[in-house]
Amino acid sequence: MNNSIDSTMLDMYLFETNTLLEQLEELFIGAEMEKTLSSNNIDEIFRIMHTIKGSSAMMEFVSLMEIAHRIEDLFFYIRENGMEALNEKMVSELFDILFQSMDYFKSEVEKLQNGEPLSDNIDTFAANINTFLNKIKYGETEGTEDAKSGQMSKVEEFSSQGKFNVCVFFDEDTGMANIRAFMLVTALKENGLEFTYYPNDIDTNMDSASYILDKGFCMAFDTKDIAEKAISEIKHTNGIRSYELMENEDESETAADSSNHKEARPKEAYSQEAVSNGSGIKKENESQAAKTPAQAPNKQSLISVNLSKLDKLMALVGEIVITESMVTSSPDIQGLKLDNFLKSTRQLRKLTDELQDITMSLRMVPISGVFQKMNRIVRDMTKKLEKEVELVIIGEDTEVDKSIVDSIGDPIMHIVRNSMDHGIEKTKEERLARGKKAKGEIVLSASHTGSEVIITISDDGQGINTDRVLAKARDNGLLVKPESEYSQKEIIQLLMMPGFSTNENVTEFSGRGVGMDVVKKSIEALGGTITITSDWGEGSCTTLKIPLTLAIVEGMETAVGASIFTIPINNIRQCFRVSNDEIIHDVSGREIVKRMDEFYPIIRIHDLYSIDTEVKNIEDGILIWVESGDRSYCLFVDELIGEQQVVVKPLPTFLNNYNIKNSGIAGCTILGDGNISIILDILNVYTLAHYD
Repeated sequence: MNNSIDSTMLDMYLFETNTLLEQLEELFIGAEMEKTLSSNNIDEIFRIMHTIKGSSAMMEFVSLMEIAHRIEDLFFYIRENGMEALNEKMVSELFDILFQSMDYFKSEVEKLQNGEPLSDNIDTFAANINTFLNKIKYGETEGTEDAKSGQMSKVEEFSSQGKFNVCVFFDEDTGMANIRAFMLVTALKENGLEFTYYPNDIDTNMDSASYILDKGFCMAFDTKDIAEKAISEIKHTNGIRSYELMENEDESETAADSSNHKEARPKEAYSQEAVSNGSGIKKENESQAAKTPAQAPNKQSLISVNLSKLDKLMALVGEIVITESMVTSSPDIQGLKLDNFLKSTRQLRKLTDELQDITMSLRMVPISGVFQKMNRIVRDMTKKLEKEVELVIIGEDTEVDKSIVDSIGDPIMHIVRNSMDHGIEKTKEERLARGKKAKGEIVLSASHTGSEVIITISDDGQGINTDRVLAKARDNGLLVKPESEYSQKEIIQLLMMPGFSTNENVTEFSGRGVGMDVVKKSIEALGGTITITSDWGEGSCTTLKIPLTLAIVEGMETAVGASIFTIPINNIRQCFRVSNDEIIHDVSGREIVKRMDEFYPIIRIHDLYSIDTEVKNIEDGILIWVESGDRSYCLFVDELIGEQQVVVKPLPTFLNNYNIKNSGIAGCTILGDGNISIILDILNVYTLAHYD
């Protein structure tokens, strides 16, 4: 293994898990005071446990994954049935379990930080969660222990099933021992060997993993020849620490003494090291060394700062920029010769710019941390799903606000998992039959425009079956109009409705119907948008557009009538004037201008927003050639006021009810004279003008 990669992944896991646990503890304390959990609380706990489960599985921390999975199951039931399903006593027990889980996760994460092995003794805790879930489901608590003891008694019965028994012991740090046992059983049966085994529910019961690690995995064979063939296979199986061959005494030998029970007599006992090294001795200190990582991860010289403090600092710097502009442009000093004052304001501007740059850099981090995390997810799922998939990353050096990075990790993870689980075809034969490469491809891309961060997750898989989506929506009662009236775009949007899922089976990766609705809520909470496009058989593409919710940018102030608009400098290619003779019209009568041997449409701001202005003749105003993404066109405004640094202020959330996001408005800013200027979203202005 690459230790540097492991260390980086572990640091990311610890930081993310600690952050989530802090959120949970604050939520638990507040909810317990209210003696209930709101629907938002339930959704948040479910989401966090879903995230911890997925990231723990990725890191192969099986015990953490298992407990998170149990709590997720518990809250899946509560999410579907509400807190009304619990009486007062059950609510009290629920909070006890929540705080126990909090203590468990904290102690285990602390072990990871100290380089200590995780505890694998989770049977009691997991059983408590299951018992409580059964109680709120069925109102029954009796019989659980009886069933467990009855099942354990089967071990004694099993020892007499075959003449030769082989008991296998897996490495103590083995993850998912039950799955490894199942793979061993499958391999032996593929070789034509007949036998029975215990536990016999290894493919369906996750609890069997802990039992196997503790007691071993036993197989019973009728003849020594079959048992030895099995041992030859066991010797070449990875992850097995040792095995024992036990022979039951012959019935004829024990018939004379009917008072004696038939018992298994150890015949051979080998460790895998003994087989490979020619020695039957395994030192105790070597066994202990296998349990503990070689060394604890090195701590970095970093300091964690609460993001709210950075928010306050950012807001304060923004106000300083505005105040500095108000002072230097005050009408009280216009026309006065104040050399010392002007010298001081230039120095103030220089210091303000430096302070702004430092403050911005504190919050800006490359998106590579999130993107690289997806490499491990694709790698692990490639093995588990037996699919050949390559992850292509573009624009990983794109720097985005820290709050955005923290918020988009989970949504991107959900989308990548969906692409792996549902998008990419199950076999390479399917892909080859469709004329595709045998290896699937998922592309993660990030880019930064003047007003937003654009992230795309695309795959070249089978795409979205809109007929199946529509049928599922009909079955769930989600349709609000006749099926024939739904466009392909509208059908795909149904995937992001709460609780919608086309996957029939709940797996480690998907199938609960919580993926895309969680993604949509997370992105909208940032003031962004999410769109999905897909062609059946060709693949899918999910696009996340996240605006700069709070930033200081260079902008060009323009006037249209009595209104002032700000255009990000990054979107401007050129400003120029034209004569009426240079304007031509297309077949729809829209104005077009030729620039550098290309033709570009003209959008008049006063027409787009119905603004009264005296400047309507094309020769009296000015054209601003702008571009965003793959769109390039010209804006017609009355005049240019000048270039200025502006603080981007997010618009109030209630304006979302008026479709403000699609009205070409990215935000607003306060100018030096106190006036408000609207910041234009260049890409959405083009769409609003019906050019798309």
